[in-house]
Amino acid sequence: MARLSWYIRRLKAMGIPEILWRIEQKALQLSEERQFRRPCSVTSGVFDRSCPLSRDADPSRLFLNTDNKEFALRVSIPLPPPYRYEEYRMRWHAGFQTDTDWPLIFSPKLDYRGMDAIGDARTNWELNKHFQFALLAKDYLASDGREWFLTELETLFEDWDEKNPFLYGISWTSAIEIAERTINWCLALGFLSAAKKVPDGLKERFTNGIINMAGYLFRHYSRYSSANNHLIIEISAVLHAGVLTGHAPWTEKAVEILDRELFLQDYADGVNKEEALYYQAFMMEAFALDLRLLQKNGIAREKTERWIPMLTKMSRYVRDCIGMYGEVVEFGDNDDGKLLDLAGGERRQDYYTYILQLMSLLLPERYVPAAELPDYEWQENVCWLFTKEEREAAAKKPLYAPTGSVDYAEGGNAILRSTDGEVLIGIDHAPLGYGALCAHGHADALSFQAFVGGERFLCDPGTYIYHTDEKARNDFRRTRNHNTVCIGGRDQSEMLGAFLWGRRATCRLIEAVTGEKEDVIEAEHDGYRPVTHRRRFTFDRVNRVLTIEDHVSDTTDAVFSLLFSDDIAPREREDSKGAGWRLEDVFTGRLVGSVEFLSGFSGKPQLVSREISRRYGYRTQTSGLVARISADPAVTVIRFGGPDNG
Repeated sequence: MARLSWYIRRLKAMGIPEILWRIEQKALQLSEERQFRRPCSVTSGVFDRSCPLSRDADPSRLFLNTDNKEFALRVSIPLPPPYRYEEYRMRWHAGFQTDTDWPLIFSPKLDYRGMDAIGDARTNWELNKHFQFALLAKDYLASDGREWFLTELETLFEDWDEKNPFLYGISWTSAIEIAERTINWCLALGFLSAAKKVPDGLKERFTNGIINMAGYLFRHYSRYSSANNHLIIEISAVLHAGVLTGHAPWTEKAVEILDRELFLQDYADGVNKEEALYYQAFMMEAFALDLRLLQKNGIAREKTERWIPMLTKMSRYVRDCIGMYGEVVEFGDNDDGKLLDLAGGERRQDYYTYILQLMSLLLPERYVPAAELPDYEWQENVCWLFTKEEREAAAKKPLYAPTGSVDYAEGGNAILRSTDGEVLIGIDHAPLGYGALCAHGHADALSFQAFVGGERFLCDPGTYIYHTDEKARNDFRRTRNHNTVCIGGRDQSEMLGAFLWGRRATCRLIEAVTGEKEDVIEAEHDGYRPVTHRRRFTFDRVNRVLTIEDHVSDTTDAVFSLLFSDDIAPREREDSKGAGWRLEDVFTGRLVGSVEFLSGFSGKPQLVSREISRRYGYRTQTSGLVARISADPAVTVIRFGGPDNG
């Protein structure tokens, strides 16, 4: 019944054209099921006569920097915690969260969203994107033909190819995951083609697989309500395959869609409409790889020139969200997704630095320090895509760096900085998300988060997980678990599924003034219609003091929540009757700030237990404060820093 209800709600989010398209897709899937009723390897030949032949592929069109000397030889890739690659190296169908494997059935019939007993599909997909294939091919080239790397690659390739027939099983259930695998196969082929003593048969099978996967994506790329970041990644894979094979229909269609979607999915001020910074960076990685490929091959110059101003604004926004210590303001979902990982190893790469390095090489300005600085490192992905000379040229470009506070009025986020740069605050007055689904948004209107000295202070709860645990998926998106006002325990926006929303809050910016000494951000939302919530933030940039005034048109059951980092211990001040709280470092007991509920509150604020997720698949306990609002306005003062501000 729950699954049927989800389908009904999902249908309500579609228009007639989308429903007709989905019927066409269903008919196509039935045709493919008949065509591949006897499972066959994706590398066994080219299945679609409209696709190019494998002999037409020319890996030199990928323009990899095969002379790169900046690399490390590693043979593992990071998986979501607590899983280790070495333990799952060839467990392609593993459920991960359980000991059960995903069944090998025709992929459109595999309901990975509803099979809670098997595991989180997102975790499995990370193994089946094949970062390890590109990594091992790179290692083989970089090691000047060390046989072990090629043998390991062949072993994994043969095993996966045999156990994951075309369109059967968990690795074929999601087009975006097929797209990421396609891009990694393209790079693996590029490295193998530049290496010595690689069997021609292996390269031909890689090419067949790339063509078949790209052909599938060309027939099944996301459209209508599903056409968010998924479409960008899927069509980027088609572009890579089109350039690799010289197949104009793929390349031309990909450029057409990318050119349209860049301006459709992003606000004019450079904020992605998904309202999730990590997904903005993910989309920017795709556009950076695409732009590089098109520029290197001299394709679609007029269109790609149009991309430069928008990508510049998007890069500036990402850079504005990063503090002086590398801390990052993130709202919405973050699943640690990426397209390339040529460094490997268990350690996660700094994804935002990588994205800004790519953009520094492609755009007229740079967003990272100059390469000649002694402590500066180009990430390995970048070194395999751009030559040393290109990187040195990028270091001479003018640097864009944040100089103060800024408000993105259209995109809906304010980034505030203290004058000394020690405090970084993010304020969300944005729309819920993009399109009919708002798939990666949270019910967090008028919430905020803060960092002090590069460390988390007031937290956004994060994401935790997508599948297997519906309650956890919802809890991490709920209003009550964000630093905002919750009324009657309800959510500002209505969750109808893991990536589906119904009724949603609408925000309106009233005032945004970012000054030399003081910032003011005021906005309201209507998520509790007819009750409205208006919030005014005043930030003393010099003294690092944030004052919050909450105006609620009906204070009945209105509660203001604060969510702290797990490094922070709130302690009630003596004789304050709960109105004043010291914030101490958990490990040292050192005072790091304070909260004072000045007026408009009744009763004693309650210390509560909450959860936060610092990365996908991981959650930990932390503390929160809940204060009941009784009058308009309710005024809260937060001081950031040690004894001087306590």
